[in-house]
Amino acid sequence: MKKILFGFISFLLLMSILSFKNGKKSDNISPLMGNRFLTFNSVIRVNQIEVSRDVNKGYDERNLHTPSKLIEFRNAIEKGFPGAKITWAFSWLALHDTTSNYRKIRELVVEYHYKYDDEVTFIPGAYFANAYNSTEQVNKDLHDGLARVTEIVGKGYRPISVVAGFLSAPNQQYLAEKEGIHVCQGNIWSQYAIDNQDGEGSVCYPYYPSKEHFCKPSQGKDDFIDCVNLDGWSMDFLAARREGFAGGFNSRMGVGPIETLGKYGKATGLKEMLHTTSLHFDKGFELNQFAWVTNCWELSLPIDASGLTAWLSEIKQRWPDVKFITQGEFGLVWRNHYKENSFNYRFEEKGSGIGGSDANNEIRWFMNKTFRLAILRDWQKNTPEMVIDFTRYDVKAKEPVSGSTRNWSFFGDINQKDIRKQDKPVMLKDLPTESKTLIKKYYPEL
Repeated sequence: MKKILFGFISFLLLMSILSFKNGKKSDNISPLMGNRFLTFNSVIRVNQIEVSRDVNKGYDERNLHTPSKLIEFRNAIEKGFPGAKITWAFSWLALHDTTSNYRKIRELVVEYHYKYDDEVTFIPGAYFANAYNSTEQVNKDLHDGLARVTEIVGKGYRPISVVAGFLSAPNQQYLAEKEGIHVCQGNIWSQYAIDNQDGEGSVCYPYYPSKEHFCKPSQGKDDFIDCVNLDGWSMDFLAARREGFAGGFNSRMGVGPIETLGKYGKATGLKEMLHTTSLHFDKGFELNQFAWVTNCWELSLPIDASGLTAWLSEIKQRWPDVKFITQGEFGLVWRNHYKENSFNYRFEEKGSGIGGSDANNEIRWFMNKTFRLAILRDWQKNTPEMVIDFTRYDVKAKEPVSGSTRNWSFFGDINQKDIRKQDKPVMLKDLPTESKTLIKKYYPEL
């Protein structure tokens, strides 16, 4: 009886700690299971590719960042989903730029933090910091950038997550052990041959990364990093299996605005965004007992914010129970449920017929800490299921030297991008015996 009472008191204490942030009580913490979650990040930068604190390789985006645009953007979110809480990520230059626009933008975001309970945080390198910088420099940028956020927001504020695009395992370990931050948007699921860094090979839902490689889930205590690694934005699984722009399609199509609203216009773009959302909030919720959709919309994008309002309004109408919270809050909800990588995610999709989401194809994904497996078939022709991805995580991995390359991918025996000879799809029965034995252990029905 004493043990039960002690356990109950400990649970209440944990809930109390989680429900207080920066000296004020937040909403009641929701359990992971039985809930649908939506998170939304916006990146504010000065240069498109801020390689380091004083080196840029992209376009100057000062003219695309104005206080009026920020106000319109945040109003579009509140209009579409009243009570939403989002995450703002400032680049190094955006945190320090002294022009009037950026001073006002910082003031407005701080106002939104106190008004809506939005999260304000730092993004090293304005994405892809490890492609250009040493591990030590990224750690220093994280430390100084987070300190600058605290200075700007005031009242002892401290972010509970970081946005990074990709972030190496040593840097995520630094965040957890030295900065006390246990949530990081540190991978972009399936990204390869597109944008300025590759990071194909991970799990698309939260996981604790291995010390060996940020795309690899930790296998146990020896390689465990206590930092929940989050995807950047939810993608259409059928589009995502392609390499970059192969076949004239965009492999990152899903809920992101560039590949949907920007590419196809509001009507078709919104249809695809909702199709991808439904993959998680309908069938995904049934399979996993919880669901998560995430999006990232850079403030600089020249896309009408009314599309954002329409997407959020439809989500609110179709799934009224959705918890629209900050990235950091969601990561801690997941961390509270999972103490280790004991997850077993499943996803199923029939294509939308838009872009690379082939209407005739059906894909099934199985993801656990030991491996990920993808099976594809033409459901209209009733063809046999073919394995298009089998990536084992119970093998050794090693990250590149930070600052040496753009390619940080973790390739397995067969990879969905189909860029190597060994990536040709095969039937399950034709996999090596060892692979079939491992799959049968988790999924005997296959």
